[in-house]
Amino acid sequence: MPYRFLEDVAIADVAFEAEGKTLSELFQQAALALTNTMVTDVATVAKKTVRSFEAEAANLEMLLFHFLQELIFYKDAELLLFSRFDLAIEQGIGKWRLRASASGEEISPDKHELLADVKAVSLHDFKVGKTAGGWTASIILDV
Repeated sequence: MPYRFLEDVAIADVAFEAEGKTLSELFQQAALALTNTMVTDVATVAKKTVRSFEAEAANLEMLLFHFLQELIFYKDAELLLFSRFDLAIEQGIGKWRLRASASGEEISPDKHELLADVKAVSLHDFKVGKTAGGWTASIILDV
């Protein structure tokens, strides 16, 4: 399983771990877990609308943080949920860069079985690490 929820880590929040063989796969799995925190079935989120954006940060943790925060911004500002993510991640001199294209659709309570309303990504216990099989991240969401 590419991500699993950790139900007894953060009582009032949602915690999960995401895994990926590549950084792009890790970021995609973290984004899918974010969407799955808000709707019961990510597959119900059609790929009708695309939002593209870029981010950069001094380290991978902050790059993933900014990526997830951007997805939350679109949820709050435009009522968009995303279910597909095309990503390019590269390391530059002193910083990491991300180019993202996220596909999804507007929230529809008639179509999407809604769960929690994610407000932000918490920096508490936020971790990204290299493993023998790829990459892993530990993330807590404020709901």
